[in-house]
Amino acid sequence: MSIQWFPGHMNSTRYAIKERMKAGLDVVIELLDARLPGSSRNPLLAQLTQGKPTLKLLNKQDLADPARTTEWLAHYNAMPDTRAIGLDASITAPAKALMSACRELAPLRGGMAKPLRVLICGIPNVGKSTLINTLMGKRAAKTGDEPGITKVEQKLVLENDFYLFDTPGMLWPKIVVPQSGFNLAASGAIGRNAFVEEEVAVELLAYLRQHYAAQLQERYKLEIAPELSDEELLEQLGRKRGAVLSGGRVNLQKAAEILMYEFRQGTLGRITLETPAEFDRWVLLGEQEELRRQEAAAERKRLRRSG
Repeated sequence: MSIQWFPGHMNSTRYAIKERMKAGLDVVIELLDARLPGSSRNPLLAQLTQGKPTLKLLNKQDLADPARTTEWLAHYNAMPDTRAIGLDASITAPAKALMSACRELAPLRGGMAKPLRVLICGIPNVGKSTLINTLMGKRAAKTGDEPGITKVEQKLVLENDFYLFDTPGMLWPKIVVPQSGFNLAASGAIGRNAFVEEEVAVELLAYLRQHYAAQLQERYKLEIAPELSDEELLEQLGRKRGAVLSGGRVNLQKAAEILMYEFRQGTLGRITLETPAEFDRWVLLGEQEELRRQEAAAERKRLRRSG
């Protein structure tokens, strides 16, 4: 299954970022989900803001695996013109760290004559509106647990010489890394009409049983036997949580919803669904498969013309 989701307002966001670049921009803040720091990085944003220093904010780090967060921060901090820091709900004053990192990335900007112009972007439902409200100390942006809450660009003044431009959450037109699609769906970044919960839950279970089996067993009292398929494990989870229909059949839809909800809420514990090495491998495989699709499509087109 290939998961894709690019509503019309996201195309408007792409246009707004292009216009912001033309008007002048000094630093780009990209808010990432610390539980999927590779999959939540937008390759389209890198194209649109090419050449600008970038601050990667790994948000929700309190829900993520601490060791893997350290690994991802090192990965991004090793990139040129890039800083990476972690954020979580326990940090009550993130503005100081954020502004300090931005000023380090653009040391020649600052003061009323040359105010620092910063664009903040992120995938849907990554916590950007909540962060902005914390930065501003008031309800400056709408928040919610569904993707696509912010619809228009906002200009926010954090200090007299620090302008923050907020844009709606944006994915990219084609997700070529299948595992990224599953991880984004599991995190809540993709609208529910774009995927089947059971399929995403099975993929999530497959990863969790390999890397976080102890947390699965502790939460759901599962017997994770090697001979059990991921589908059978989801059925077992449903029985443990009472998602049973008349006749003793398991409601797999309900079981899938339980698993994804508890992953999103952090009930399963601190989990990260990818490492830098895993993600790099997924990207390579995805790009190779996309190239094969393009070559096959070109060959079909050539045969139609010649026939």
